[in-house]
Amino acid sequence: MQDANKPPEAFDAAGLARQIRQWGAQLGFQKIGISDIDLSHAEPRLKEWLRAGFHGEMDYMAKHGAKRARPAELVPGTLRVIAARINYSPPRAADSWQVINDAGRAFVSRYALGRDYHKVLRRRLQRLAERIEAAIGAFSYRAFTDSAPVMEVELAAKAGLGWRGKHTLLLSQDAGSLFFLGEIYTDLPLPVDRAVADHCGTCEKCIDVCPTRAIVAPYRLDARRCISYLTIEHHGSIPPELRPLIGNRVYGCDDCQLVCPWNKFAQVSVEPDFAVRNGLDDVALIELFAWSEDEFHTRLLGSAIHRIGHERWLRNLAVGLGNALGNLPPSAPEAAKLIAALRARCDHPSALVREHVAWALEQHGRR
Repeated sequence: MQDANKPPEAFDAAGLARQIRQWGAQLGFQKIGISDIDLSHAEPRLKEWLRAGFHGEMDYMAKHGAKRARPAELVPGTLRVIAARINYSPPRAADSWQVINDAGRAFVSRYALGRDYHKVLRRRLQRLAERIEAAIGAFSYRAFTDSAPVMEVELAAKAGLGWRGKHTLLLSQDAGSLFFLGEIYTDLPLPVDRAVADHCGTCEKCIDVCPTRAIVAPYRLDARRCISYLTIEHHGSIPPELRPLIGNRVYGCDDCQLVCPWNKFAQVSVEPDFAVRNGLDDVALIELFAWSEDEFHTRLLGSAIHRIGHERWLRNLAVGLGNALGNLPPSAPEAAKLIAALRARCDHPSALVREHVAWALEQHGRR
């Protein structure tokens, strides 16, 4: 956070906005937009969503409440939000559907295959702010990347970066939804961009494909049923009735994005940081389940996956192995390998892991 004691001297606001877009492109952002801070249209929906309990265990969503829809309460003095977008689809990653449809493989959401995006974007946003400061002098700003009570999609939509799709993610006509968002809250009175129209039309493919029916209505997500929430944000036991629906998705879920027609325009990232690491785009469940805790930390340090910890990683993998086991005939040679891998964790120190391993073993012969 940079907090200037006095506002910058007079500057050409329109000219600075053009420069910010140019600097953003030089720093690797695919698009920059500027919005005002009026989110009054979104606040009632946020409150309704919280009252419905759709945030699950994400207590921080309720804790900050309306502050999320009031940028000037989060950062006093904020007048504008500079919203930025950067593509993440990794080059040469295995086809997502092929991995999802192979029960013995582990599917990891494509955004998490490389380096932790929080670190990458925050560093870029800081450099952008420093360029602005070099041009006009000290000013007040604070950069965010999914790191505070910020309504990223709403702000990005107001800044003209896209529109909110029925799956609740931001969509763009020229980039689909496979990108990260970041913001700079600032006191600079910059000219704002126009929002773009919603182009989802009557399409509801994202709603129809959701394995757990987490998209309960257009633009309305019950996080408690969402596989991304269950495998990342949820700390405890995954509800048994949802486990078979998770399949082999061990970290996140991309199904709603994979079927979206707009993602035929998604662009492959040119960022080395987002390239596939540790072969996580197409790897056997058994191989990942065999990682020791030390190996987990060594391999995934610097990855978004690392923050869930080894215990929940094993929990997720046990569910995937159980689903794979349940899809095999009892006498299949592959079944014996899966059973052996699971039994090796039967006495794990974590009760959470033991519970999910026991459930996975019970799936033997389910088919």
